[in-house]
Amino acid sequence: MASSSDASSPPPSSPSASTPASSQPPSPALSKLTLQDITDDARAEAASFKAAANKAFTAHDFNRAADLYTEAIEKNPLDATLWCNRAYARIKLEEHGYGLSDASAAIELDPKYAKAYYRRATCYLQTLRYKQAIADFKKLLSLEPQNQLVRMQLDSTQKILRKMEFEKAIEMEEEKNAAERCAEIIAEGGCDVDKGYTGPVLPKTEDGNFTINLEFVRDMIQWFKDGKSIPRRYVWEIVLGAHSYFAQDDSLVEVDIEDGTTIDVIGDVHGQYYDYLHLLSLTGEPNEKHALLMNGDLVDRGSWSIEVIITALAWKWLYPTRMYINRGNHEAKEMNRTYGFEGEAKHKFGEQTYKLFAHVFTTMPLATLVSATKPPAGPTNKTILSPEGRKRYFVVHGGLFSKDGVTLDDIRKIKRIGQQPGQEGIMCELLWTDPQELPGRGPSKRGVGIAFGPDVTKRWCEANGVTGVIRSHEVRQDGYSIEHDGLCTTVFSAPNYVDQAGNKGAFIRIDAAGTQEYTQFDAQPHPPMKPMAYASSGLANLLM
Repeated sequence: MASSSDASSPPPSSPSASTPASSQPPSPALSKLTLQDITDDARAEAASFKAAANKAFTAHDFNRAADLYTEAIEKNPLDATLWCNRAYARIKLEEHGYGLSDASAAIELDPKYAKAYYRRATCYLQTLRYKQAIADFKKLLSLEPQNQLVRMQLDSTQKILRKMEFEKAIEMEEEKNAAERCAEIIAEGGCDVDKGYTGPVLPKTEDGNFTINLEFVRDMIQWFKDGKSIPRRYVWEIVLGAHSYFAQDDSLVEVDIEDGTTIDVIGDVHGQYYDYLHLLSLTGEPNEKHALLMNGDLVDRGSWSIEVIITALAWKWLYPTRMYINRGNHEAKEMNRTYGFEGEAKHKFGEQTYKLFAHVFTTMPLATLVSATKPPAGPTNKTILSPEGRKRYFVVHGGLFSKDGVTLDDIRKIKRIGQQPGQEGIMCELLWTDPQELPGRGPSKRGVGIAFGPDVTKRWCEANGVTGVIRSHEVRQDGYSIEHDGLCTTVFSAPNYVDQAGNKGAFIRIDAAGTQEYTQFDAQPHPPMKPMAYASSGLANLLM
């Protein structure tokens, strides 16, 4: 574990994102080149870069692999395998928009290249474009009719699409949301505590209603750590308890850091429960002097997403003004359907419980404005301050917007409850966008949202009196990175992400003067269960 202060420490190593794609199809240069234009020396150099890239890929250094494949492509852009290999590196970096472009370039060069269709289908699936993924799986099966793995993945994707269309039709008919329906079931006696249950007991008030206390939360955490489960009724009570606070919040929550108190900003956790418990041992429990702010993506990918979200919501119910949770792009139905949380919730607690979580996710705030209450320490000649002369930070899962002029009040008034992020608009951008090094705005490397440059961040912060943007949403090898001339910080709190990335986790502590301190931590051992254990059959390996 390591700590550093923002006042004197340089930013950690560069963000865990590869260099910008050179693969935006169709490439005019690509169609004009012929095999005769590529010299033997260029082919040999490309082969050397490819060998080095393959080695980096095997070592899970996907950034380096992507860069080396890029150098190989520059030497020999007519080699379809180079584009396809770089697409795979992009996929590993979750740059599915870039991967889609690369796979399409490989197909343009070789229309019978089966692996390129597989890579492109993966990118379509990752960006929730199921119909296009199905088309590529079918094309692949026409090239390799005996490929049973692809046949199974095609079948799984078709089932997801049918289910999604069916659920849309059903939702049009349902009048009550899942929170109301669960409350009704409880009132009707349809969700009582199992008589054989011997675990931590959720306390009751004098009038017989369930409530929560610190002893229960601590005992429940240990119970989960030991691999045990609590009754469905307790889950519903915890979720409904947190829901009662979320539903009262604006889409932008405002938190003041009073003198003598601190708040820790936590990035993506993604169902890595044992790492989450280690993280909480470093941050400390929320209390009167210390708050926690989880910045989205608590669920999916990791196979203990239920334990993570129940623990977080229990803290929210217990300490509503000391535990804050922003929505991430994975607190959404389409992502949960694909990346495992839906399957896990239904497996552990049934379909109605999943519906309850899905609704409560829509009530989570979209962003939090964290404001210091004391004057900033040290010189402030270049620091953007609030109208009151204080530091304040805009904490959001994804980032900024496709257009200038979006205000804090615009965000505060977003009608979010019952809504899914979609693939465009302000809500989508808050949850999906990423920073880029170049000025201006660019296409998303993910295929959803946009990328915003340092000038965009500076203009927005100046217009809104915001000292900096704190966001998550992307793996960073050091757990965090400081970008855009200090105005945009990414924090990621799932170390060794999906048991592959080898990254550290981190969190950011902010005090009453607005000073930030960064703490890094390493992954912890966990029981022998792979990530994506509850994802749709046949798709788990494809989506990692």
